[in-house]
Amino acid sequence: MTKKIIVVLITLFISVSSFAQKNNTSAYSFFGIGDKNSMNTVEQLSMGGIGVAHNDAYHLNFSNPASVASLSFTTYTLAIENKNITAQDANSTQSAASTYLSYLAFGVPIGEKGGFTFGLLPNSSVGYSLVTNELDGDDVITEATLYSGEGGTNKVFMNFGYKPFKGFSVGLQTNYIFGKIENSIINQIADNPLATKYETVSNVKGYSANIGFQYKTSLNPKVDLNLGASFDLSNTIDADGSEYLYAVDIDTFESPKDTILNGDSFGKIKSPLKTSLGVGVGKDNKWFAGVDYSFQKALELSGNTFSSYSKIAYDDYSKIAIGGFYTPKFNSISSYWERVTYRAGLKFEKTGLLVDALESGTDFTAIDDFGISFGVGLPLSQQLSNINFGFEFGKRGSTSKGLVQENYFNFRLSLSLNDKWFKKLEIF
Repeated sequence: MTKKIIVVLITLFISVSSFAQKNNTSAYSFFGIGDKNSMNTVEQLSMGGIGVAHNDAYHLNFSNPASVASLSFTTYTLAIENKNITAQDANSTQSAASTYLSYLAFGVPIGEKGGFTFGLLPNSSVGYSLVTNELDGDDVITEATLYSGEGGTNKVFMNFGYKPFKGFSVGLQTNYIFGKIENSIINQIADNPLATKYETVSNVKGYSANIGFQYKTSLNPKVDLNLGASFDLSNTIDADGSEYLYAVDIDTFESPKDTILNGDSFGKIKSPLKTSLGVGVGKDNKWFAGVDYSFQKALELSGNTFSSYSKIAYDDYSKIAIGGFYTPKFNSISSYWERVTYRAGLKFEKTGLLVDALESGTDFTAIDDFGISFGVGLPLSQQLSNINFGFEFGKRGSTSKGLVQENYFNFRLSLSLNDKWFKKLEIF
């Protein structure tokens, strides 16, 4: 057993380097510390992202720290995700894709009433390359600007859940957020051999915490009622680094010429309290249908790291997710396919991001997200472990007012491995 724990720990912390890969191709990752990643497992994302009220004995749940109190087996889970985006504006369409390790986590039951989880997952991601051109009266390019960025932030978390009495559980999760983000803007005027480049390199770090509770009661022998709430407490993320402004020669691979600015940069992102509420009905290992609703006041950005974002503003965030699963017969011996779990769901999300693409100073448009998801969980042999496939189709943004609409398809794959590491040996 000790060897198993050591292997898991080594795998977890070596995998930190895997999260440094470029895992985003979205134009909207330009803002703040990048695209905020969904803090859900593949199983949850295949059901629209629900999970605040749901728990089971065999799978981890990242939506509510109280859910780990229901864990009955030592559980190790990891996942990969493939993102495919087709972005279009009023004039053109482009496609891009990325594949990356999306999370790695390990959960352990503690006695009959508690559970502990720790893991690593991406918190936000940056990955974009955008070009804007200025034209004269004859449609000849007089000036070109390239915006590019990469990097992001990761989250290491530890979570403890406990059942003080039957049907009710509480949980606390602490998180350490860290990462590095590089953004640059290269501007070149026609017939000028040199361009100017403005670059920021930011090291991001901060702490956050989540608390939650879940309650389950039987409505009748075949239906249980599940209630849940999770609260992401207010926190502040710091972004400290350097900013540079210098001349570059595009023909010689951007070799710096004359440095105009070399100074320190700093910024802060304050996230207000985020509340998530969930309700669902179902029966353990058979079926579940639920609804989650999340809301949060607008983010607050400050500091010269974010002072150049004149095209954006932030509004209140909200999301509603609807989904569920069905397993024909969880413990079937005669049929493998009766033990397969089928999942489906959808989401409506107001991201809180407002963009003024035309730079009017007043015409900010909300960037909303809609997605439909489904998936299956395939048992591995006769064990409780399974492999999960998830698929999601969706749309974010629009092509009006100079904006970009992103049509996306996400494929996800996860392993959820269960074992009885800490169960006492029983002799009959």
